[in-house]
Order: sequence, then structure tokens, then C-alpha cells
Amino acid sequence: MQCPVDGTVLVVTDRAGVEIDYCPKCRGVWLDRGELDKILERSAPQPPQARVWQADEKPHKKKKRGGFLEDLFDF
Repeated sequence: MQCPVDGTVLVVTDRAGVEIDYCPKCRGVWLDRGELDKILERSAPQPPQARVWQADEKPHKKKKRGGFLEDLFDF
């Protein structure tokens, strides 16, 4: 297939399971039907998964910053 802009032969590449056609000269990208939808589905942010703590695990608590004296001495 040729680039509709400059007539260069398009290169087919696979990105995340989606085949896209691009022009190495003008760097234009052409997608077939449904390929944009696939790209958008795969690039959507995934909701964070909740962390389940085991009975013997404890979450780490951040130490409160108290000032320069705590940097010098262990209280």
C-alpha cells in the first residue's frame, strides 16, 4: 500500500497487538477499521487494585518529620 500523501510504500508494524500502517518518510499513520478503538481500550488507565493484607503483614507507616533534632538523635 502506498502513502496517500507522498506515495512512499507504507510499513506495517505491530504495536500492542494492533497492526498499524505508517509512512517512514512523512511519518503519517493510517489505521484500519477498529484499530483506533483497540488502541484506545488498551491505553485507558486501569483502576488501581485494592491491596489485601495478610494476617501477619502490617502496612508500613510513614514516619512523621519532626525537625533537625530527630535527624541527629534517635528518639
